Amino acid sequence: MTFPFPPIDDLKELIQLARREDLGPGDGDDVTSRLTLPEDQIAVGTLLQKQIGVVCGLPIVEMVCRAYDERLRVEMIPGFHMEIIEGRYSDQRTTPLLRVRGPVRSLLSAERVILNFLQHMSGVATQTNRFVRRVAGTQAKIYDTRKTRPGFRSLDKYAVLSGGGENHRIGLFHGILAKDNHVAGVAVRDLRDWAIRLVARSRAESPDRFLEIEVTALDQLQELLKVEGIHCILLDNMDCPTMEQAVHMRDAAGRKGTLALEASGGVTLDTVRSIAMTGVERIAVGAVTHSAPALDISLEIET
Repeated sequence: MTFPFPPIDDLKELIQLARREDLGPGDGDDVTSRLTLPEDQIAVGTLLQKQIGVVCGLPIVEMVCRAYDERLRVEMIPGFHMEIIEGRYSDQRTTPLLRVRGPVRSLLSAERVILNFLQHMSGVATQTNRFVRRVAGTQAKIYDTRKTRPGFRSLDKYAVLSGGGENHRIGLFHGILAKDNHVAGVAVRDLRDWAIRLVARSRAESPDRFLEIEVTALDQLQELLKVEGIHCILLDNMDCPTMEQAVHMRDAAGRKGTLALEASGGVTLDTVRSIAMTGVERIAVGAVTHSAPALDISLEIET
């Protein structure tokens, strides 16, 4: 799945919400800038990445600027191009990104909102990249989850891709993931028939819909290996030896290549390599979005 940068129409409401939080309702007011700076003063602000990591979210800078003042203009720094900078890993302590030119009052009003978006998205991309690097050389790929900030789902999904990860389903509407609460009450002996009925109902609505079922024990997996039409089985909170057994069972059943196995639960930077070595193809990591620390980015302004 690919996830391009969300279009402006999808982000207008979120950007306006961020603007209202800072400036208040209506036209809003940056009291400090209005009382300390000349109305006609022009300034240039340079966005600087001040921490090693992956920068992400640069297209939103112009979107935010337009929401504040049409006179704010985004400029590329000579020798830099956005398509090269966006999603780039930098190991430099200070890396220039973009410039914004326009009325200083408007620039200062938009500063924090611009940085909030960039720092968060770059943090998600960087955290994802850390996990991706840990599993390099294995067949496992890092997948995100739905554990995102409300309103930020599309931006977080984009940031995960920028960090080298993969997108799981975008939302509840986008594919089936039957978890423990959905399967509760279904005895292991009945799980096969239950899954066959689920596959049939799903295919009747949408033949190509992605379908994944969670298991917590190997006897559940054994029953689901008999069911065609399941794309992935989620191995919930299993230790590495158990996941190795799951991979062996799947392969012995002749389902390798047609049925993916996904590890979920307890995945950290310290454990992800061992999990990848079990042979699973997918590792779901909620931490890449819900616990990603912001990347240090600043806006230095010259009048």
